[in-house]
Amino acid sequence: MKNNYEENAKVLKALSDPNRLKIIDILSCGEKCACDLLESFNFTQPTLSHHMKVLMECGLVLSRKEGNWSYYKLHTTNANRLILNLMNIITDTEECICKQKECVCKNN
Repeated sequence: MKNNYEENAKVLKALSDPNRLKIIDILSCGEKCACDLLESFNFTQPTLSHHMKVLMECGLVLSRKEGNWSYYKLHTTNANRLILNLMNIITDTEECICKQKECVCKNN
């Protein structure tokens, strides 16, 4: 599995905020309305909108509009892809990047 470091870094950066991690945790239980999400935080609707924009741009959250309300859900395929990519990075395999090049100090 080829690793896309830039894309993974974008997702990890989005997850580096504790509020966004909590949003992901809440959405892991299923789709939620923005009004329901707001009940779990001590910030305003514009702040929630900012967090949701970041999570949608990195591909972890999907949204839909119903009337005046926005509903959000976890994009489980992309969340699972991130987990697999991280496992690929931290697992020593035959395809591991560290095995692609021989150490220069071994030749001296």
